Amino acid sequence: MPRDIEPRLLRAFTAAADELHFTRAAARLYVAQQALSRDIRRLEREVGAELFVRTTRQVSLTADGERLLPYARRVLEAQDDLAAAFAGTGDAARPLLVDLNTEGMTSGRVLARARELAPGCELMARFESGLTGAAAEILAGRLDVSFGLFAGLPPAVRARLAHQPVRYEPLAVLLPNGHPLAERPSVPLAALAGETVYAGAGNPRTLEWTEFARRLFAGRGIAVAPPAPVAIGHEEFRRVMAKSRNPVLVVVDFPELPGAVLRPLVDPVPLSPLSMVWRKGLRHPGVEALRAAVSELSRVEGWLDPVTDSWLPDIDLSLIVDKFSLSMDKN
Repeated sequence: MPRDIEPRLLRAFTAAADELHFTRAAARLYVAQQALSRDIRRLEREVGAELFVRTTRQVSLTADGERLLPYARRVLEAQDDLAAAFAGTGDAARPLLVDLNTEGMTSGRVLARARELAPGCELMARFESGLTGAAAEILAGRLDVSFGLFAGLPPAVRARLAHQPVRYEPLAVLLPNGHPLAERPSVPLAALAGETVYAGAGNPRTLEWTEFARRLFAGRGIAVAPPAPVAIGHEEFRRVMAKSRNPVLVVVDFPELPGAVLRPLVDPVPLSPLSMVWRKGLRHPGVEALRAAVSELSRVEGWLDPVTDSWLPDIDLSLIVDKFSLSMDKN
C-alpha cells in the first residue's frame, strides 16, 4: 500500500461506488468515462486489490472495495475540512457566487433581499442547470451557493454540503399553446395520465429533478419524456420544447415562455422542497445574509407552511421542518 494516494483517485472511486455505474459517476465528476476508469485502475494498482466487479450488466464492489470505501470517505472529508479551515479569511473578502438556476424564481427573491441586508457584500448571480451540476461546482470551488432539491443528491455529496430549507414550491406544467389541457385554469394530476412530460431527462446536471419527476409520476400513468438536447437559455429551451410539444414539469414561479401557458398542478398539489445549499465550513458574510433572507421570507411568505392536499416524495420527508424553528446557528 503506497503512503500517498492522490485524492482524485479516491474521488473517482467513491463516485463509482455511490453510483455503481461508471458513466453516471463520470458525469457527476465532469470527467470522461475513460479518465474515470483509468483513475480507478490506477488506484487498484496502488492498493494492490481489485475494487469493482464489472460485467456488461452491472458494476458492484468487491470485498476489498467495501473495505476501502469508509477509509476513502474519511480521507476526502478530512481534505474538505482542511480546505474549509483555511478558507475563512480569504472568503470573506471576495465576491460570493450564488447560483439561481433560472431568473425570476424564489432564489432570485432571496438574493435580492440578502443584498439589501448586506449591502457591503458582493453577491454575484450565476445560472446553472440543476442542483446536481451546481453541487459539483460548489465542491470544486467554482461556485458557493445554490438552490434546489437537496435530498435528491447522492448521500456522499450531501455529507459535504450544508443546507437550509427555503420553500415547498408548488409545481406546474408548461403546456404548448393548443394543448387540450391549456384551457383549464389548473391541471389535476390525473388529467396528465397518458401524457409524456419533460423533466430534464438526459441532462447530467439535473439528475435530481428527473428522479423527483419519476417519483411523482409513478403509478399515475404519466411518462417521463426521453432525453432531449440540453438547451441553454430561454430561447433555446423554447425552441427545443416547441419541437416535442410535450408538457414540461416546472415550479409555479417559472418565467413565462412564448408559445406556452403555465398551469398549476392540483389534486394533490405536488411540492418541490427547495433548499439553499453551500459547502460545509464556508465562512462568508454573504452566506449569513442569504440565510437571514431565507428565514425572513420563509416566515413572512409562509413558504414552509403546510399545504392542504399536497404531495411530497418520501425521500424529501426528512426535510420537513417547523418554519418557526429555522435559526441562524443551524448547519
